[in-house]
Amino acid sequence: MNADVKITALRRSLNQDFLEEYADSIWVPCQMFEEGQEFLCDGIKMPEDFCSWAWADLHQFVLTLARGGTFVGVRPGLFVSNCTDGFRPVSFKLERV
Repeated sequence: MNADVKITALRRSLNQDFLEEYADSIWVPCQMFEEGQEFLCDGIKMPEDFCSWAWADLHQFVLTLARGGTFVGVRPGLFVSNCTDGFRPVSFKLERV
């Protein structure tokens, strides 16, 4: 049985220097999430209204937490990770509940 995992959007970033060098249009921070927004999941299914790109990046960590795993150097039941959008990444806190 999997534990639930709460996913909290911590920070939306914008790498302006990357945009200036590599992008050909104006970008804004990710609009899929708001800082402080929370989602609850069972470790297997993507939460409703969650970004599939971010889920692909986070799912391995969510699944580990849901199954009772921990990560070296981090408080038990907790992890912080990001989506891999190099221009406008979002940082997430993942915690087993």
